Amino acid sequence: MNANEEHQKYLKSLKFSTIKIITCQILILVIFLVIWQLLSDKGIINSFLCSSPKNVLDTIIKLWKSNDLFIHIWITLKEILISFSIGAILGISIAAILWWSPFVSKVLDPYLTILNSLPKVSLGPIIIIWAGANQNSIILMALLISTISTIISVYVGFIHTNKISIKLLKSFKANKFQIFTKVILPSNVNTIISSLKINLSMTFVGVIMGELLVSKQGLGYLINYGSQVFNTNLVITGVILLGILTSILYFLILFIEKKLKKEW
Repeated sequence: MNANEEHQKYLKSLKFSTIKIITCQILILVIFLVIWQLLSDKGIINSFLCSSPKNVLDTIIKLWKSNDLFIHIWITLKEILISFSIGAILGISIAAILWWSPFVSKVLDPYLTILNSLPKVSLGPIIIIWAGANQNSIILMALLISTISTIISVYVGFIHTNKISIKLLKSFKANKFQIFTKVILPSNVNTIISSLKINLSMTFVGVIMGELLVSKQGLGYLINYGSQVFNTNLVITGVILLGILTSILYFLILFIEKKLKKEW
């Protein structure tokens, strides 16, 4: 068997493994939904407290018929995209500045550590006073939660880049910008992608917390309103819609990751 045949065999096995993983993931979800519905139908669990897949579907249909479904999804999605984009750009840019200037890094290090350890949710009332009870405070809340962790994780990746590669470029009299673009960034694609995944989850937390506090629209508002009127179906529907939204954005990041790896 030649090298080409071996490669083809490897690709087929890799594809088959991927199909098996996806099939198992879907199967687990289907089994969970079936068991959930059966337990609800048999009265083993209280459908008023735990809802059921059928009740969730009925709630989604009602929201769709009342033209509220896509409005709430869009409001939350818009806030997440704005917060995520700004947080990612700020986080990577500030991490680059900290790598560029060791002096600035040493000065800001304790402040970043303190800000990262602060419970950002407790700052909610202050944020509302500063930015107002509107979308601005939601975005600001999400930025406070997500940006600091992005700065720290990306900066740690930058400073732990292979020293030999950096020395090699320095021996060819490369300047700092060339070192950053030719070594630091390409070497940390995986780190940046990982930090973006964390940033996404933190952004979701920030946006939903902000919506719980001030919003009159969005999935966080649906969850909050459902809890206030004891409508468990609405609460669980909001959570499931958030899960679907998270999954879509997560797979979008995975797609970007594949494209970046090909480029770099």
